[in-house]
Amino acid sequence: MEDKLSIRVNIADRYYPLKIDRGDEEKIRKAAKMINDRVLQYKQRYTDKDVQDFLAMAALQYVIKMIECESSMELSPMLDELKGLNEELDEFIKREY
Repeated sequence: MEDKLSIRVNIADRYYPLKIDRGDEEKIRKAAKMINDRVLQYKQRYTDKDVQDFLAMAALQYVIKMIECESSMELSPMLDELKGLNEELDEFIKREY
């Protein structure tokens, strides 16, 4: 049986009830805090916009970061493989000369 926890998360002054795994609570609360911090930055900078605009911009910013991280993670195995091939070539060249 999974250990579920009911929490209420505040995002942009609205509360959202969630049923989560206990182990995910810290991560979820940290994510909500990051969103709220970003929304607050936008609120302070742009007084003529509403919360929906701030949430959309925060979401866009975090998804861009996520895509960048995914792209770098996809390259990492390829770079490791290329490094290995480069080392093999170096060894081959050293043996031949």
